[in-house]
Amino acid sequence: MKQVGIICGGYSSEYDISVKSATTICTQFPDQYKSNLIHLTKDGWFIEIDDVKIPFDERDFTYELDGGKQKVDLAIVYIHGDPGENGKIQGYLEMIDIPYVNSGPLASALSFDKWYCNQFLKGFGFNVAESIYITSPKNRVDGKKISEKLGLPVFVKPCDSGSSYGISKAKTIDEIESALDFAFNEGDTVIVEGFLDGVEVTCGVYRSANGVQTLPLTEIVTENDFFDFEAKYEGLSDEITPARISDELTAEVQRISAEIYALLQCRSIVRIDFMIVNNEPSIIEVNTIPGFSPESIVPKMIDEAGISVTQMWQEILEVEVL
Repeated sequence: MKQVGIICGGYSSEYDISVKSATTICTQFPDQYKSNLIHLTKDGWFIEIDDVKIPFDERDFTYELDGGKQKVDLAIVYIHGDPGENGKIQGYLEMIDIPYVNSGPLASALSFDKWYCNQFLKGFGFNVAESIYITSPKNRVDGKKISEKLGLPVFVKPCDSGSSYGISKAKTIDEIESALDFAFNEGDTVIVEGFLDGVEVTCGVYRSANGVQTLPLTEIVTENDFFDFEAKYEGLSDEITPARISDELTAEVQRISAEIYALLQCRSIVRIDFMIVNNEPSIIEVNTIPGFSPESIVPKMIDEAGISVTQMWQEILEVEVL
């Protein structure tokens, strides 16, 4: 029986969410595999066996148990943020020749940076919001200039964070200035996007033996100004699956999602977020390691599709093991 290590934790604000996501996957993993969590922390790597964390040797993916050396055969990276969602661990796994089930280093790094990913997709003709890219606090753009170019309100986001950490909706010039401070506390670079007033939907995508599969869309209706951390994880939003849009528009969003998935050479499960304005979908961002906790959207999409979490991972493993 192959042993699979689901790597979680990491160095970002999303540590706890990553552990929740990985735990959900581990408890519903296909029975023909032995699955365990591997915790990556600033203090080292640890594998969780029967609720006990044991030191794990990341150099050869082994650990000591009952006087013998055990080896993990296959990895699934489920670290939200650094160093998983940005592709660092995937690159390392390739260097030490450990098979893994994820998008590769290039697709992960590109999609993790919101500005670079959207500019890449824009170059292929996909709709994205107008934006301003700010490379450092020293090079920040004056709030007045931002409002003149993009109007108000605007979204201010760290380019390299998830779970809506560091994101603000700024309605005035003064709010832009404080939002930039907030964003730079979370990330190294910042994107300021013009406001898209429409219906927010998201689409899950993965590859099976039958090709690229798109899951039912989820519509996001938040009680807050936008789909922030509270809305995502503290119940302050309605996540409606399937989304309340026409069949034709649903098919169009799914088609675009599958096209982006293939263009970026993604692997495993990915979630792509959209804002629909006047029946035109615009891409918000691409998530190569989407949330998988009990509060997350993808498990709800899977349920609506009439399949199980176990079945989806079985389909992924059949085609994505390097």
